Amino acid sequence: MSMPVDYSARTVLVTGGTGSFGRTAARMLLGAGCREVRVFSRDELKQELMRQEFADPRLRLHVGDVRDRDSVDAAMRGVDWVFHAAALKQVPSCEFFPMQAVLTNVTGTHNVVEVARRHDVERVVCLSTDKAAYPINAMGMTKALAEKVAQAAARLCVEGDTIVSAVRYGNVLHSRGSVVPLFVRQIRAGGPVTITDPSMTRFLMSLTEALDLVLYALGNARAGDLFIKKAPACTIGELSKALQHLLGAEVDEQIIGIRHGEKLFETLATREELTRSEDHGDYFRIVMDDRDLNYSKYFSQGTHADGGDDYTSHSTTRLAVAEVQQVLAALPEIQAQMQLAASGVV
Repeated sequence: MSMPVDYSARTVLVTGGTGSFGRTAARMLLGAGCREVRVFSRDELKQELMRQEFADPRLRLHVGDVRDRDSVDAAMRGVDWVFHAAALKQVPSCEFFPMQAVLTNVTGTHNVVEVARRHDVERVVCLSTDKAAYPINAMGMTKALAEKVAQAAARLCVEGDTIVSAVRYGNVLHSRGSVVPLFVRQIRAGGPVTITDPSMTRFLMSLTEALDLVLYALGNARAGDLFIKKAPACTIGELSKALQHLLGAEVDEQIIGIRHGEKLFETLATREELTRSEDHGDYFRIVMDDRDLNYSKYFSQGTHADGGDDYTSHSTTRLAVAEVQQVLAALPEIQAQMQLAASGVV
């Protein structure tokens, strides 16, 4: 997408900036000529590796935790935009330690948003997940609350205040936590590929597309908006077959069953949200429910739903194995694995 503004005079803070999204965002922002990109995270080792790899004096690395408002405050001074990507994202760990998910995903989001408002940051884009729609696990529940925290701040927004918005997307191919690297390792090792349920569907999106979504929200959001990128989906069984074809191997598959906290399909937008949405072509803009503390709007007044459907990985465009192969083959990480497989390197 086209750049919404001149990046050269901008300082951008990326929380959770050593993760897959943060690294992609930092590379793009520096390439676009940003004055400064601040990476904020707890992981000093990843920060040091990032410093060596990027070797760019405009990349500033801040050790801190979104749970600690003082450390957020120190990193926020002089910032124009914030991409809030810091989160606990692993479903099993959030199930076992739900209060840790609350502290990072909910309290941490509150800290980032409130500190940004205090420092008169222009725009904050909070990154969320499809698991926040109809959440059934602690990770999804805390990300849903993080969206509510962002919208609560947006309700207080007046002209000239920080514009707080959010984006919601599904699984990002070959990101940390993606099933794709696991499948690749299992295929390269001769199998078996461990599949939860072959009919399970998931949205397909690359890191570049996730970044495009965030940039679209940055350039187009009003206070409280939630943006969703339309995306195709495939079954986990088709994903496994596509990777095997690309890597030139046919291995056994082991069905292990749906794990605790998982869904058979994911929902990016609920039917209730879609009743207040705008279709922007490649994106949905979900307008904030802006009812205020006048409780009559909750108890004695309502809205009329159109009876539409949720936007899910079962209902979106479904890709066949050959089409999934095309999507995967465009990823640099898969291209590298294909070259190794072709050369016989284990």
